[in-house]
Amino acid sequence: MTALVPLIEWDEAGNRCQARWRSLAGLPPPRRVVLADDRTAADAAFRLASEGTALLWRGDFHNARQLLQAMARRIERKARNADPNAAITPDGFHRYRLGQAQRARTLGMLLLPFDADFRIPLRRAPEASEACREAYGLAGEGFVASLRELQGLIGAHEWRRKGVPVAALDARIHPHYGVFAPVRGEYVDLVAKAPLPHPCRIAYDIGTGTGVLAALLARRGVDRLVATDCDALALACATENIGRLGLANRVEVTQANLFPAGQADLIVCNPPWLPGRAGTPLERAVYDPDSRMLHGFIVGLRAHLTPGGEAWLILSDLAEHLGLRSRASLLAAFDQAGLRVAGRLDARPVHPRAADRGDSLHAARSREITSLWRLRA
Repeated sequence: MTALVPLIEWDEAGNRCQARWRSLAGLPPPRRVVLADDRTAADAAFRLASEGTALLWRGDFHNARQLLQAMARRIERKARNADPNAAITPDGFHRYRLGQAQRARTLGMLLLPFDADFRIPLRRAPEASEACREAYGLAGEGFVASLRELQGLIGAHEWRRKGVPVAALDARIHPHYGVFAPVRGEYVDLVAKAPLPHPCRIAYDIGTGTGVLAALLARRGVDRLVATDCDALALACATENIGRLGLANRVEVTQANLFPAGQADLIVCNPPWLPGRAGTPLERAVYDPDSRMLHGFIVGLRAHLTPGGEAWLILSDLAEHLGLRSRASLLAAFDQAGLRVAGRLDARPVHPRAADRGDSLHAARSREITSLWRLRA
């Protein structure tokens, strides 16, 4: 049975028009759409978007970008009165996430038309066909998508083209759209300096993402690695990066829900750090519903470690500072799975948001520590 294609509808020049709707986040098409152009005032656009009315842009592309910036400033003004310490509690963090989701919905209401070849039929529109093709695949027909999503596609395309420098690897990793980039260098540095178990003939990288940790372990001398992920975007990204680094003969990238078959001397996992539901494909690298991946990794370790083998769990304690998980519950999970802590390496974050006092989560981020837990049966 053929799935229904989501459509967006609007009135234009006395006619009822429609087009295919695209949203990589899986958002439904807006129910009400009006036309907007260079004459549309920011206050009016913001009011309509806040009420759930989408604006299909018919003017100059650069003016649409400026309008989106003006709408974002109005959201920031409303949020400026919020207490920066309110997100320390679970309820506060829940309100913070609701606010972020509402912001994304509002800014996502400014829409653009796309032709079948991904051309944007607006004055001064950028050439974005390659960025769109990387994320959407083949178009086949014209469609409508949000300007904000297009900006994300273009940004992801530039990261993929230029790559992200990884000092510990002395190379660049090229993230694909929807795959989390290794911009938090502290967790990579922890894997670079943790002592390898002896022997270390085979290692598993669980939830490999871009493949950065598998590549790093191969560079450190591990004979054979199996890098797993259940996401098709991540598998394609990791395969490309491993091949680009000349490591395909030592690193096997395979689809699996956590563990591959067999046992390994070293098993590494950098799961999503916060319990919660992901709202976008990229958030799947940040939020782990009910901590399923974390607990699945812990519970499955004993069956997949060789005698004397070791597991490295890379985890931030941000969830503890937000009241979403306790240290006691994490240690209890280790104990219930028959694991002992053989050691721990810690690192403080160096990304700009950790020092941003205006960030809503500053009180928690300023105390965050990322740890590499060395676990043995």
